[in-house]
Amino acid sequence: MAGAEGAGALPPRAYGVSARRQLIGAAVGCVGLLLLTAALAGRREDLLLSTPVLLTLSVVVTAAIVGGIRPALPTALGGFLLLNVVFTQPYGTFSVHRLDQGLALAVYLAVAVAVSVVVGVAARRHSDAVRAAAEAAELSALAGMRSDSSAAIDEVLLRVLQVFGLDHAAVVEGDAVLAESGAPGVGEELRLDLADGRAFQVHGRSLSGDDQRVLRAFARAAVASVEDRELAAQAAEAARLAAVDQLRTALLAGVGHDLRTPLAGIKAAVTSLRAEDVQWTDADREELLDAVESSADRLDGLVSNLLAASRLDAGALSVALTPVDVEEIVGRGVQGLAGGERVVVDLPDRLPLVLADVGLAERVVANLVDNALRHSGRGTNVLVTAAERPEHVVLSVVDTGPGVPASRHAALFAPYQRLGDRTPGGLGLGLSVAQGFTAAMGGSLEPSETPGGGLTMSIRLRKAPR
Repeated sequence: MAGAEGAGALPPRAYGVSARRQLIGAAVGCVGLLLLTAALAGRREDLLLSTPVLLTLSVVVTAAIVGGIRPALPTALGGFLLLNVVFTQPYGTFSVHRLDQGLALAVYLAVAVAVSVVVGVAARRHSDAVRAAAEAAELSALAGMRSDSSAAIDEVLLRVLQVFGLDHAAVVEGDAVLAESGAPGVGEELRLDLADGRAFQVHGRSLSGDDQRVLRAFARAAVASVEDRELAAQAAEAARLAAVDQLRTALLAGVGHDLRTPLAGIKAAVTSLRAEDVQWTDADREELLDAVESSADRLDGLVSNLLAASRLDAGALSVALTPVDVEEIVGRGVQGLAGGERVVVDLPDRLPLVLADVGLAERVVANLVDNALRHSGRGTNVLVTAAERPEHVVLSVVDTGPGVPASRHAALFAPYQRLGDRTPGGLGLGLSVAQGFTAAMGGSLEPSETPGGGLTMSIRLRKAPR
């Protein structure tokens, strides 16, 4: 894949001046010699040889400056012949009878050739300097891309297409494409094999040897960027697994503590009821049975949330949407909750039916009301209300507790999070389960601040078609 030069950000290395300038230089040399000869030939008897020699040398220098060594050398040789034939006696021949004139012609030819060579070398060195500066700039930019690994591979591949004027660039391993940019066209293919069985593959125009040398640096950077991306993904996965492990450890500790509390209450009440050395009054017995029932309800709620969370995580949640009365959802959700006497239900008359799964909606309301009761101060009520909207019904659970800053609303729905919750008996799953169940029913759950302080949780459910 070498030969033709193409368009790209790197200038081609010129081993001389351009063909266009060479043609112009040749024209300058040819026309200049002809004009000079025509102007001076009629007065050659009155001129010293040094005059046409210097003027001819100026034509050679001009041709060299314009077109480089290729037009300058023929111009120098043509000038030598014209000086010999036209301006050196005997005229019209190649003979030179005088030593001084022969030396003048020899010096002229040597100077003319030297000037041509010097100009050609200078042109090549200028081209080398321009190319080296462009390569240095691109490699410096490449190093800057590598320092920002967030999108380094995409930037490197895109820059390869721009710098070398290619159609497609890719990092491959066997038949697998690890990263690519552009699309393979009908141009030539070049494959650079690198370490670890990986290769850099490009499609497009032919690349010179210099271009391939710089391309290899880009190829190494691209492969390194792919490795950086893979290492970052591995680090992120390791961090995720560590977080999951930490969460699992915390969950086991939390489950052990939170399940033990209602079980301990049940065991204590049952043990007391079975004590033969104590004579319990009917009121005492009723109080102990209430404690058993309350602890059992708490235990049932914890287990229900654990099962619900596992179903959400496994994607095994089944939803049966039917038209449901909002009042029925609220009644079933509030029923049996500890502290239910502090719940105030204020629903407007003639609310439309909503599309919901009765069991899921009941658990959503129960979790929201239970959360509000635990965060509200004793002696304060929790309000459950609803409002009709054009396409939805909004069911709100309003508490007057300490509330949650708006900046932390998103954290409310993270599993196993208990923001400022110092009350026992919760796993931090209630709001997470409520949000998951609401989303499964095609609704949304949004927190907001209660005017005067507290938290309002609003469930938005779609109206059932009439």
